[in-house]
Amino acid sequence: VQNLTVNKLCNTQIITAVNGRLPGPTIRVQEGDTLLVHVFNKSPYNLSIHWHGVFQRLSGWADGPSMITQCPIRPGCKYIYKFTIIDQEGTLWWHAHVSFLRATVYGALIIRPRDGHSYPFPMPYKEVPILLGEWWNTNVFDVEKLAVATGAAPNLSIAYTINGWPGDLYPCSENRTL
Repeated sequence: VQNLTVNKLCNTQIITAVNGRLPGPTIRVQEGDTLLVHVFNKSPYNLSIHWHGVFQRLSGWADGPSMITQCPIRPGCKYIYKFTIIDQEGTLWWHAHVSFLRATVYGALIIRPRDGHSYPFPMPYKEVPILLGEWWNTNVFDVEKLAVATGAAPNLSIAYTINGWPGDLYPCSENRTL
């Protein structure tokens, strides 16, 4: 996890991202697999990763909410998440669980059936994970700091994104397809 310079919606800015990508990498596992994720925090912010929707049976410390199940991973530090995917199939997601970092630190978690088991529906022709998000033309930490300082609700995002890209109707958008 580290800072990345991006150009979106007529604006160049620095965001925090995973492996130099927005969204971060898709993690593909099978039900029953033990997932090991090494997080090296090279960003200037404390952070943790939440495995949204994963049943954390006997591994609650790996769930990711900062100051609830774990201390945040400080800048320059690392942490290894280790948990087993039990009794689950389908597409979930992972995201940062500190402040508004979840706006840029997120990705898909695809859990396939164990070998010899099938989905409870016909196999589709093609699979394309779709991750919906929001975009601010400012540092997302500043959005939260302003809300806390004023007591007002956070500023609204200026765009919605699909797999990290705003749609064609936003200013300066690129014509991107999945």
